[in-house]
Amino acid sequence: MNTIGLRREEKPFETRVPVVPDHLRKLSETHQIRFVVEPSDQRAFGPEEFTKVGAEMKSLKGNNIPVILGIKEMPVDFFEKDIVYVFFSHTIKGQKYNMPMLKRILDVGATLIDYERVIDEKGRRLIFFGNWAGMAGVSNTLRVLGERLESKGVKPNPFAGMKHTLQCRSLAELKQEFQALGSRISEQGLPNHLVPFVVGFAGYGNVSRGAQEMFDLLPHVQIEPEGIPDISEPKDNVLYKCVFKEEHMVEPKDSAADFDLQDYYKTGSTKYRGVFEKYVPHLAVILNCIYWSHKYPRLVTKKFIKKHWLADNRRLQVVGDISCDVEGAIQFTVRTTTPGDPAFTYIVHQDSAELGVKGDGPVVMAVDNLPCELPRESSTSFSETLLDYIPALAKADFTVPFQQLNLPKELKDAVIVYQGELTEKYTYLKEYL
Repeated sequence: MNTIGLRREEKPFETRVPVVPDHLRKLSETHQIRFVVEPSDQRAFGPEEFTKVGAEMKSLKGNNIPVILGIKEMPVDFFEKDIVYVFFSHTIKGQKYNMPMLKRILDVGATLIDYERVIDEKGRRLIFFGNWAGMAGVSNTLRVLGERLESKGVKPNPFAGMKHTLQCRSLAELKQEFQALGSRISEQGLPNHLVPFVVGFAGYGNVSRGAQEMFDLLPHVQIEPEGIPDISEPKDNVLYKCVFKEEHMVEPKDSAADFDLQDYYKTGSTKYRGVFEKYVPHLAVILNCIYWSHKYPRLVTKKFIKKHWLADNRRLQVVGDISCDVEGAIQFTVRTTTPGDPAFTYIVHQDSAELGVKGDGPVVMAVDNLPCELPRESSTSFSETLLDYIPALAKADFTVPFQQLNLPKELKDAVIVYQGELTEKYTYLKEYL
């Protein structure tokens, strides 16, 4: 019988699992897969839920479990020769903080498969938590907004007193919280100096769709980016929602050229420059939901925010950096935060961060594991996307040369390290090691 292990998570607040008990049972019965689950006291699913469906609870290291699934990064001393590890490694951009982990995987002769690289022919991710990150992210951002306005004594403040996402026992309860917020916005109105109250969503993928699903429970009017400066007779008891696509966030450097999406994906900053900053003076809240790498222009730079913060009529209160790339698309996201302390204030004149919502600069919500705030629902959804790939992982012979490895193309393309060697697609990571 083929065996798969489920690794326990160790990061604070991380209670998600890659495979939920109900799906584990189906896989065991249909494909005769044996599951070994590493004991943990911080999962959203209790040990009895796993043992009830036939899983074995015991340590994974040293027990020759051939394939191990996890969620977040694994400890450097956990990796063993000839074992296959599948998790979000956060290494594909050469992230400095995870290079010791990647080097260890190489040194011991293990194999690494990254969920993030399981994509279709159009580059869309097939295994993801993105929509759940969006849901939790917009909730955290609006709650932090309430704290920011309260700290300044701004009224009316319908965002004050929002329940913490972690306190909501289900998605249904979180939606009830948004419906209550919507009623307060309608009844109390919004601060006069922020009307029209424009919330900008950068991006339109899974993360953005999740954030918009929650936001759309609130009273709002949707507008196009080009219409922001021309809102006539703005309402004081609705939010204005604006979704930005690539053609709104960048433009060709050659003024005679037209924007071309595929060309932008291919050339990035070589041929295109960022123009999102021209919209920032009109936005009260920014929700960053885009994938970003150094290849592309930033959304908002430190240079811009330093100048913008001197403007008397500035409106920006909070940035919800849901994508959370440190010094990435939002350059002043200078650190990450946790669900327990989700926000910091970027102190503009010091180029530094202070936890909380007080200080001379914009507030940034930068939690890097947002889906863990809705752990049972997000795990179930993620497990659903993973279901079709687990039988192939369980059956594959990972002792053969890589060319002979029999995996679905989407999975095989996500193999970063094979038997202790970077695969051809990922040899560029050598320069970061």
